[in-house]
Amino acid sequence: MKYLIKFSIYIFFAIFITGINAQDKSQKIDEYLNKCFEKELFNGSVLVSNNTGVMLKKGYGYANLEWNIPNEADTKFRLGSITKQFTAMLILQLVEKGQVKLDGKISDYLPYYPKKTGDKITIHNLLNHTSGIFNYTNDPAFFRKGSFLPMTPEQLIKTFADKELDFEPGTKWNYSNSGYIVLGAIIEQVTGKTYETMLQENIFTPLGMKNTGYDHMETVLPKRASGYERSFNGMRNTSYIDMSLPFSAGSLYSTVEDLYIWGEALYTDKLVTYETMQKMLTPYMNEYGYGIRIDKVSLEGTENFTVIGHSGGINGFNTVMVRIPESKSTIILLCNTPPMNETEIASSIINILYDKPYVEPKKSAAGFLFENIGKNGAASAIEEFKKNKNELNANEGELNSLGYTLMGTGKLEYAIEVFKLNVELFPDSWNVYDSMGEAYMKNGDKELAIVNYRKSIELNPNNDAGKEALKKLESN
Repeated sequence: MKYLIKFSIYIFFAIFITGINAQDKSQKIDEYLNKCFEKELFNGSVLVSNNTGVMLKKGYGYANLEWNIPNEADTKFRLGSITKQFTAMLILQLVEKGQVKLDGKISDYLPYYPKKTGDKITIHNLLNHTSGIFNYTNDPAFFRKGSFLPMTPEQLIKTFADKELDFEPGTKWNYSNSGYIVLGAIIEQVTGKTYETMLQENIFTPLGMKNTGYDHMETVLPKRASGYERSFNGMRNTSYIDMSLPFSAGSLYSTVEDLYIWGEALYTDKLVTYETMQKMLTPYMNEYGYGIRIDKVSLEGTENFTVIGHSGGINGFNTVMVRIPESKSTIILLCNTPPMNETEIASSIINILYDKPYVEPKKSAAGFLFENIGKNGAASAIEEFKKNKNELNANEGELNSLGYTLMGTGKLEYAIEVFKLNVELFPDSWNVYDSMGEAYMKNGDKELAIVNYRKSIELNPNNDAGKEALKKLESN
C-alpha cells in the first residue's frame, strides 16, 4: 500500500507564542531551512507567522534549475491537494445560498452519474472522504494512458463512477480525489459557471488573492516555479500532467503570501458565516473535516489544542499548510523538488517557535539510495546506506515511496530490496509488510506475498485492502 502520511504533528510545545524572541526564532528557522536546502531536503518558499504577525517569508533554492532563477516569497507553486479546502468552501457557500444541501445526493445534481451509487452518496460524504468512491489516482493505468489528454469533468467522472464502491457511504473513511472531482462538477452544474470562475468570483477576488488561480500549462504565468523529480541520473523536469485531470481536487497554484491571506480569512466570516465555518472545521471520521484535517492534540503539561492542516502532492511539487488557532501560528511550505518530508520539516519549525529541541536535518536515506541505485544497483546502494546510516534520515514513508517509484519504472527486483530494508528498519509497521506483499505478488512470488500480507493484517486488522489481496492469493 502506498504510504499515506497521517497529517498530525505530535510534538511538545506550549500553546502561546510571544513576540519577545520572534527575531531570534526567525533566524533559527532560517538557519534550519538553509541546512535543509544544503541536504537536498527542501527547495521552495516558506512563510511562518505567530500571534504577532509574519515572522519569516522567503525562498530557498531555485524556481528554475536550468536558469538558476531563485525561489522567492511571491513564486507561484502548484498546490496539489491543498486545493480541496477551496472546493469545500465553494460548496459551503452554495449551501448557504440554498443551492446545495449537505444531505443532498449526487444524483440530485449530476444527471449522468449512475443512480445505483449516486442515490446514496451525500455531499457530506464527498466532503469528508466517507463516500466509498474509488480513488482514480490509485489506478496507475489511468496516468500511463491519459495524463497527457485533457478531459471534461463529466469525462473524468465516467472513468470511475461505474466502479463498485470500496464501502457503503458513511461507514468508513478513505481518501478519495474522485470525491472532490464530483464536488467540482456539482459546483459547475448548479451554478452554470466554471469551477475556475467560481473560485475567482467568490474567493480569490474578495480576499485579494491576486497570485492564486487555476493552473493552465499553456498560460504564460509570471514567476511560476518549474516542477522537478528525482531520477537515477539526478534531478529532471517532472512528467507532464494535463491540469484538467486534478481539477477541483488539485489544480490550483498559489504563493505563500496568498495562502497566508486565505488562512487568516478562515478566522473570519468574510466567506461564510461562523456557523457554516464550524462545519468545515469539525473533525468527522478520521479527524477529517471538509477539505482539511483537524487534530486535537493533548500533551503533557498542556491543555488540548488544535492543529489544522493539509498537505499536497502533484507532479514535481509537494506542499503543506498548517494553522494552530490557539496561538494564531501558521506554517506554509511550498516545494518544487520533491520528495519533501513536509511533516518533519513543519514539526521542526514548530519546535523552534516554541523553544523546544528539534532534530538537525540529515540527508534523506531515500534520496541517497535512489542516487546510488542508479549508479551501482540496489544491493550495493543498501550496503553503502548501512555504512553511512548515522548520517542519513531513514523515513518509512519516503523509503516506501521509493519502492513504488522503482516498481513504476519496471525495476521490481530493486523495489523488493528497498521494501526489505524498510521492513528491517520498521518491523512494527503494518504498511511496510503490505507493500512488500504487493511487490512479491507482482513478482509472482505467491508464498512470500501471502506471508507478508498476513503479517500486515496481524499488525493492522483493519487493513481491508490487504485482506482483499490475501483472499485473492489464497483462492488461486
